[in-house]
Amino acid sequence: MSLTVNHLSCLMGGRLILENIDGLVARPGEITALIGPNGAGKSTLLKGIAGLEHVAAGSRITLDGQALGNSALAPRAEHLYYLPQQLGSSSALNVFEAILLARRTRRKESGRQGLYRVRDMLRALELEEMAERPLATLSGGERQRVALAQAMVREPRALLLDEPTSALDLHHQLQVLDWLSRRAQETSTIVVMAIHDLSLAARFAAHLWVLKEGHGVACGSPGDVLTPARLREVYAIEAHVEWPENEPPRITPLTATRRLGI
Repeated sequence: MSLTVNHLSCLMGGRLILENIDGLVARPGEITALIGPNGAGKSTLLKGIAGLEHVAAGSRITLDGQALGNSALAPRAEHLYYLPQQLGSSSALNVFEAILLARRTRRKESGRQGLYRVRDMLRALELEEMAERPLATLSGGERQRVALAQAMVREPRALLLDEPTSALDLHHQLQVLDWLSRRAQETSTIVVMAIHDLSLAARFAAHLWVLKEGHGVACGSPGDVLTPARLREVYAIEAHVEWPENEPPRITPLTATRRLGI
């Protein structure tokens, strides 16, 4: 089963933000990465799938074969979880309480089982030492890891992530995405992730969807999508792309093909 998006268009303030995004398929146990320059429509696409943006008539989103229409926000929330890039931090809860509350919001179970799940998340995301710290005292990167723990502890069928590593240092970027990849496989979770770092996208995603100016311009495996010609077309850069055997890809930007008008 899978999450599919067909003929999806989205207008905001009378302006067409996304136009006919068609054929997107995200499968269980895999990460599907949305890539593209700023303003390409990645965040809007995630919100459209989550039911947080109104999509145009004729748009079709299905999860495990069940259509999710504009009126299906409540049922949709039972199966999909959207994690935005901008996170609030005003809660008086501490880290442990926030993750436990997220678990209990979605799961009816014995208290002890929920506690075990929370402790697993704390350990996996290196949050144990800050378990008793209030959310308001956390850095942006620490808050981002807590938010991811809150998302995963709910065990959604599909997880929609908007730049989940944007505030993380290099160590935690790799640690979080490696854990997320393994966790998706173990639990057959569908993961759709918007991300700017092309090397990380190529390393951890099974499939890439390339957006430019509200249109889908390419999709496929990282090796098929990340070519010098495609980077020139989408990002307006000249770049060297290497695929060493048994190693992550190396994408080396050489020069911009257009100058800023300043």
